Amino acid sequence: MSEAYLSRIGFLIRDARKHRGWTQTQLADVLGTSQSAVNRIERGHQNLSLEMLARIGEALDSEIVSLGASGPLHLRVVGGTRLSGTIDVKTSKNAGVALLCASLLNRGRTVLRKVARIEEVNRLLEVLESIGVRTRWLNAENDLEIIPPPELQLDQIDAEAARRTRSIIMFLGPLMHLSDDFKLPYAGGCDLGTRTVEPHMAALRAFGLEVKATDGDYHASVDHSVSPKRPIVLTERGDTVTENALLAAARHDGVTTIRNASPNYMVQDLCFFLVELGVHIEGIGTTTLRVHGCAEIDRDVTYAPSPDPIEAMSLVAAAVVTDSEITVRRVPIEFMEIELALLEEMGLRYDRSEEYLADNGETRLVDVTTHHSVLHSPIDKIHPMPFPGLNIDNLPFFAVIAAQATGSTMLHDWVYENRALYLTELNKLGGHVQLLDPHRVLIEGPTRWRAAEVICPPALRPAVVILLAMLAAKGTSVLRSVYVINRGYEDLAERLNALGAQIETFRDI
Repeated sequence: MSEAYLSRIGFLIRDARKHRGWTQTQLADVLGTSQSAVNRIERGHQNLSLEMLARIGEALDSEIVSLGASGPLHLRVVGGTRLSGTIDVKTSKNAGVALLCASLLNRGRTVLRKVARIEEVNRLLEVLESIGVRTRWLNAENDLEIIPPPELQLDQIDAEAARRTRSIIMFLGPLMHLSDDFKLPYAGGCDLGTRTVEPHMAALRAFGLEVKATDGDYHASVDHSVSPKRPIVLTERGDTVTENALLAAARHDGVTTIRNASPNYMVQDLCFFLVELGVHIEGIGTTTLRVHGCAEIDRDVTYAPSPDPIEAMSLVAAAVVTDSEITVRRVPIEFMEIELALLEEMGLRYDRSEEYLADNGETRLVDVTTHHSVLHSPIDKIHPMPFPGLNIDNLPFFAVIAAQATGSTMLHDWVYENRALYLTELNKLGGHVQLLDPHRVLIEGPTRWRAAEVICPPALRPAVVILLAMLAAKGTSVLRSVYVINRGYEDLAERLNALGAQIETFRDI
């Protein structure tokens, strides 16, 4: 490999390691090498075999290289053209994974309609199948059938697949009703007690669940004599924390009150699904939920997850950054109103249709048509808030939008450590993004975008932001190693091409 290529690979490995939350020493231990060797690799000062690249990619859950194929997947983007046409928003990624976990509560047949066929879903299906659950794609519409076995084979769990999805943490809520003692692989490399895991433990202890960290696993034990004696107050209004509490409460034979619950879109979808299973839930869409659980659930149900508001925002951002007139259909407006109001304040011109209901009969949808607009920076900084505020996952898209606007815009990503850092990759495409601290960036616009080659950031939404900027940049850009995009989006390049984009997928070694 050339020195320049080794440096690019080293940069990718370093970013993937940091995104996983590992030190160089932790990665070295997994690879059976030294910290100094990892340091040399990340600085591009050590030759790498394909076998070592594959091992590093597997350890970090990043497709740095694929053995048996011709290499990791890349995108070649010819930018600078406007888009046109109509595109439908696909079903929610985050709702889909929550419902896959929730299907474990049901002894009957579950059919989920139009499930997004993304890598995150594929990993969960591998885990489910490994413990004896039968799953089957029914048709080209991506309807998915899930049938549980009489008894789960938890000792056969696919640990490799489980460690490649953070959603595995949501198995705790259902499994505590199915086994007194079980193990789960660490979720996405998180250590027990970190910010993303401890709130789950605090919520589930009220149901008698205790979890100890063993070598690479969560070891869970359940005392079924313990039940909530008072309302469960979540110290963090997190989506997956609320979902885990709901999953535990759904099979608890009694009434559970959950306070400071997230009312976000995926939580509402989970609530609607649980209602289909016979669970009575009061307060859906609010921060206080009262769950009347069922000790046994055995129903044949069909449920359609609602469209994804984050994908909807991605598509609107694609229109804005390319100054295009397109129609985005099936936008869940309840979860996009703040974003659209802010865009309107910045000068976006758009029309929206009358509201209609999603296939679940609950979620309100509209069609949004964008028009040529001249944008200016907002009066105040842009920052996320728990629903009904601006969604944390939609914040990164305002980086590429702000780069189109005249003036200075500050983005404050107060939730995630260091995610704002990846937005500075826009500078490689001509952006003017200044990192103020690990949570804040200052963006100057308007931007004269230029084509460039960029290694895909390991964070999903910033990775898509780079792709959108490439759509606006005249010339040919290359986005390398896009596995992370495929974890959260189904056929995104092909669907953008249907609107007039020129995106080619390719592989190399």
